[in-house]
Amino acid sequence: MAPGSTRPTSRDVAQAAGVSQAAVSLVLGDKWRGRVSQATAERVREAARDLGYRPNLAARNLRLGRTRTVLLVVPALTTEFFAGVYTGAARVAADHGFGVVLYPSPEGIGPARDPFASAQAALDGVIASSMAADALTAIRGDQLPLVMLDSDPKGSLGAATVNLDIADGVRQVAEHLLGLGHRHFLHLAADVASWTFEVRAHELAARVGAVPDTSVRTTRAPISIEGALTAAEAALSAPGPRPTALVCDDDKLAAGAYKAARRLGLRIPDDISVTGLDDLALATALDPELTTVRLDAELFGERGMRALLAVLEGREPEAGDIPVELVVRGSTAPPGTP
Repeated sequence: MAPGSTRPTSRDVAQAAGVSQAAVSLVLGDKWRGRVSQATAERVREAARDLGYRPNLAARNLRLGRTRTVLLVVPALTTEFFAGVYTGAARVAADHGFGVVLYPSPEGIGPARDPFASAQAALDGVIASSMAADALTAIRGDQLPLVMLDSDPKGSLGAATVNLDIADGVRQVAEHLLGLGHRHFLHLAADVASWTFEVRAHELAARVGAVPDTSVRTTRAPISIEGALTAAEAALSAPGPRPTALVCDDDKLAAGAYKAARRLGLRIPDDISVTGLDDLALATALDPELTTVRLDAELFGERGMRALLAVLEGREPEAGDIPVELVVRGSTAPPGTP
């Protein structure tokens, strides 16, 4: 370390690693590939760790004219799913010297207010869920480098779109229930105007409709346990044959459906099978445990942040939807099981 210095410098790192300061800048700025060797990069990182070196981001950002700050806009933080998205995005961001500001856009109060004096001046880019898209205009986030999550790639506002393979998740649910022998379905749909929920409805109708003598009824509910309870109870009490399978747009709706079924004296899965989508912690707290589709929220956030980094650097983001997985538990069985 330089004499009299209380904080290690890039020169100290260079000396410890036996390389030039330019090489240290390349490695710690994540621009070393093709310019220094992997072994050299590891040596620089090890020297930086050993010395406790932290780059002066304020000075570097002033030179670059960038804040190295990203805004993650999500709906109201009502489940751990978006916490997982944030965790994944923040992990990748930290690896590249970026910070992530999480900004919920609560449902029911209209477009969100700008959390900054000027988002354009304070941010390098935005990652936004399609369910929070109304907030973008208010914060002028649509005028910044933008990556959309859970959004129609054909009509996305963003420079890139990252999606989970929700359509395949619904196909897996439908095939599971059809394979058990179910033919009459109730779809407890989220009462939210969003592409991701349109996909769920379309795929369920298409997959069930391809099998003769089947039916799908739809009832909508706000994404809350009480809202789902009210909607499911009314739908299951309606005149006519009762459905044997209840397909819910997410796990919170399924929890409300459980309460409705019990209030009506219906046993799960003996009288009615129930499925969710998300695989929240709630899914294994229910009794019986919920058959649902597992979504990797942290990977979703990671991919979103990587896509934004690619946009900022003029690269093509990784293509392809993120796979999802049906997790079969005790809430589904053949219809009419004694």
